[in-house]
Amino acid sequence: MPYKTIIYEKKGQIAYITLNRPQEKNAVDAQMSGELADVCRMINQDDGVNVVILKAAGDVFSAGSDPRQLEVAGDASAALASLERVVLAAINGDAEGEGLELALACDIRIASDGAKFCLPHTSYGLIPSGGGTQRLPRLVGRGKALEMLLTAEPIDAQEAFRIGLVSRVVSSEQLFQEVEEVADRIAPQGRIALMYAKEAVNKGSDLTLEQGLRLEADLYFLIQTTKDRMEGIRSFLEKRPPQFKGE
Repeated sequence: MPYKTIIYEKKGQIAYITLNRPQEKNAVDAQMSGELADVCRMINQDDGVNVVILKAAGDVFSAGSDPRQLEVAGDASAALASLERVVLAAINGDAEGEGLELALACDIRIASDGAKFCLPHTSYGLIPSGGGTQRLPRLVGRGKALEMLLTAEPIDAQEAFRIGLVSRVVSSEQLFQEVEEVADRIAPQGRIALMYAKEAVNKGSDLTLEQGLRLEADLYFLIQTTKDRMEGIRSFLEKRPPQFKGE
């Protein structure tokens, strides 16, 4: 299906979503939000996809929301957060406001060394509406999150790496190769195992340790009943790569 504000491609088990409003610095508007929601629903129904890469056209990842449509930005982040697949963000330039919230909705963030990160909402009398006040402190801690939110000042890629906002920083020339290499390592893994591992971490972070351990045990029990688990055992005994089918 053709889209106007994003580009969707699929290569093997990897799906690519490209924010494609470079002239507007990939600002999130109502159309982009709707198209992201549509493509995320489609990906969740596609058993052939194990990994999603979110990237952006141009030299800015996303400058935030279209100022005329601030209220729609949260829907875009929610769409990405709804993905059951592993989601990697290739942050090729500045991620500001709702642009940073899009990245926060992903599972792994890799940035170019020139990228900057900012939640500037308080500087114009607002607060984030796309999960910034909730996802950021879960990644970087309450103190650093409050500093970023209350000062509305940007941080550079090295500081983002230091505080755990991104997991890697590479040159802009190496960024997409680095992200694809990570995706290539994840894609062959069992789809059910990837989904359950993601669920255990994401849901477990809101639970007590005892509750989280119970969730992990429940998911571990469920995965024992799958055909993929048996294939994993057989492939180990036969000393060959597993052929997972997501069953």
